[in-house]
Amino acid sequence: MEERAKASRQVESVTLLAEDGYRLAARKYVADEPARAHLIVAGATGVPQGFYQRFAVYARERGFTVLTLDYRGIGLSRPEKLKQLNMSYLDWGRLDLAAAVDEMAQPRIPLFIVGHSFGGHAFGLLPNHRKVAGLYTFATGAGWHGWMPRRESLRVRLLWHLVLSPLTLWKGYTPGKMLGIGEDLPAGVFWQWRHWCRFPHYFFDDPAMPGMSEQYATVTSRIVAANALDDLWAWPRSRNAFMQAYRNASLSYVDIDPQRFDGNIGHMGYFREKSKPLWDEVLACFANWMAKPV
Repeated sequence: MEERAKASRQVESVTLLAEDGYRLAARKYVADEPARAHLIVAGATGVPQGFYQRFAVYARERGFTVLTLDYRGIGLSRPEKLKQLNMSYLDWGRLDLAAAVDEMAQPRIPLFIVGHSFGGHAFGLLPNHRKVAGLYTFATGAGWHGWMPRRESLRVRLLWHLVLSPLTLWKGYTPGKMLGIGEDLPAGVFWQWRHWCRFPHYFFDDPAMPGMSEQYATVTSRIVAANALDDLWAWPRSRNAFMQAYRNASLSYVDIDPQRFDGNIGHMGYFREKSKPLWDEVLACFANWMAKPV
């Protein structure tokens, strides 16, 4: 009974208020005092925060206070009528993750972000990234089908154009749950995602998005980008095509051999139970950064 009460005290429901007034559902996994550092998990597109709970608990037990959140339109941050949510994909970084950074940033306590796929994109969108000491991101890539193996490239293009596009036009949002491929997505997220995945360097190649390269060049944090060699959506070459935009950051790459994990990580396996050795590497990296500040 006492252990259960302690565990409940260590997980708090938090409401974040984005700069535009949107209310976001978050959870804070509170470490015993004093916390070694604060972490934010910046999740992937269409993945609710509950998916990262095991990692958050694992990090909390090792002295890190962790915040997870649902971006607007996703999970517990979904409005009653999703098709009425008018938003930009970039809002998840510029507004939602930015609110999480403001919540977790405190004097004399280092703040780090653990990213998953879009989470590695979102870091460069933050107006307050200077409050963050470093980023460790998994599965971040440029999204272009040409970086994928030929069969996966064909499958993804068929999914985007012949399945998801007509369904999004019909429903007013992208019905991922109906198809068993993740959360439903706001229409604005899907259309921009599909559009930017036409370009080898994602939105950096889009003429309608001037200034993105300059924005990412303002990031000078430490960054590690780790990708599994069996992650067909984000092979290392796809990662490199996007992450090179952080040209003024202290950037390093890690290629993960899936044979360490029964030969299977894919795009989602980084945060599954069998990947605890990867979690240890993330937390050890942050500990090293704290021991050797820039």
